[in-house]
Amino acid sequence: MSAPVQDSMYAAHEKIHPREIKGRYQTVRKIMVFLLLGLFYVLPWVRIGGEPAILFDLPARQFHILGLTFWPQDFFYLTLLLVICALALFFVTSLAGRVWCGYACPQTVWTEVFLWMEHWTEGKRAKRMKLDRGPWNAEKILRKGSKQVLWIVFSLWTGFTFVGFFSPIDDLLMRAASFQLGPWETFWSLFYGFATYFNAGFMREQVCLYMCPYARFQGAMFDRETLIISYDEARGEPRGGRRRGVDPKEKGLGDCIDCNLCVQVCPTGIDIRDGLQYECIACGACIDACDSVMDKMDYPRGLVRYTTENALEGRPSRVIRPRTILYTVLLLALVTAGATGLALREPVRLDILTDRNTLYRETGNGLIENSYSFKLTNMSGEPHTYGFSVEGPAGVRIETEPPEVRLTSGETRTIPARIQLDPDATEKIGGVDVTVTVKSLDGTDITGSETTRFRTPVGR
Repeated sequence: MSAPVQDSMYAAHEKIHPREIKGRYQTVRKIMVFLLLGLFYVLPWVRIGGEPAILFDLPARQFHILGLTFWPQDFFYLTLLLVICALALFFVTSLAGRVWCGYACPQTVWTEVFLWMEHWTEGKRAKRMKLDRGPWNAEKILRKGSKQVLWIVFSLWTGFTFVGFFSPIDDLLMRAASFQLGPWETFWSLFYGFATYFNAGFMREQVCLYMCPYARFQGAMFDRETLIISYDEARGEPRGGRRRGVDPKEKGLGDCIDCNLCVQVCPTGIDIRDGLQYECIACGACIDACDSVMDKMDYPRGLVRYTTENALEGRPSRVIRPRTILYTVLLLALVTAGATGLALREPVRLDILTDRNTLYRETGNGLIENSYSFKLTNMSGEPHTYGFSVEGPAGVRIETEPPEVRLTSGETRTIPARIQLDPDATEKIGGVDVTVTVKSLDGTDITGSETTRFRTPVGR
């Protein structure tokens, strides 16, 4: 007696051939592709104030972003930016679901371009499917080969551009043309190029389905007021084919003609009529496909549409609710704090380190003296000469070695310093705050200040 045949728990991946579709949402997606990829490929070539618009110069520890120069000491701003981006993602998700995935995610954007190249070289959906099933012949080799050439060239240029965010891209291009790229530049160009080729060319929707964590935790940000792409089951069921002009009610049918066009255009291969699924990236392709069918059948649009669960059930739907208000308040507060911090950011940084070996000492002329180390960083884009002054009780004075310090852009130097006070101004108080100010001496009006504690005897 033969053993019963069991279905395998694992199935081979079947390639998805999304069908081309036109519509308002696909127009928006194309605009986003050109906008985002335009920024990616153009920004390294743009210069603002003589510096690249975006350049993360790691050897020089300088980060040029849209005319602003940041240093490792400005790590706070990077942290704040990441928090703002995370909150913005939560806010958008609570409002409109996974529109980030459908319109702005790098995986989606680059995959869309790779699909365009596949369409150009292999033809429309039916022709691509026939080509994949057919034997290898001259036409298949030509079409598949030309697609691979486009993919590889585009991927290599993407990897090169990525490195251009970390090394001046004009100099990078000249060295690449003469085969003089350094080892790390060559490695990252090839690595990022391969990552683009592999993820956007072969993995495609599998990155969204199996690798991206966002699809897994998005449910925590959804509620019944979140905009999602939904199939109006009450209007569409029961499904069934019919000729144009036939009243579906006379045949006991809903508006869905069961053409499966919404499945054919889906980049992740799902059927939106089965309900909300984590594989849905909210690209709107199924909406455009269904609307085109509704137009041909003279039915109202919106059988598949962006809507909320409450709206589908005929309940009032609210965009403004406690969750969105909270996200809005937090975003405004963080953006305001970041903008204020950037506006008040000083181009010179002064850190004062107190000498802990000697609390204080008395000089030969009867003054109380504290020793410090001033760590001075020139965070401007030009070299400057700096001098120091101090404010505090009457008679306070400061001495540094040397009295004037010249620093190049980005240079940090530690300067020994001494602050002295008349003991009569500090009797029986144990310490007093003094403010040290550093100021450029070359007419540029760059200043920075730091308050420190001047230690004195507790009593005399």
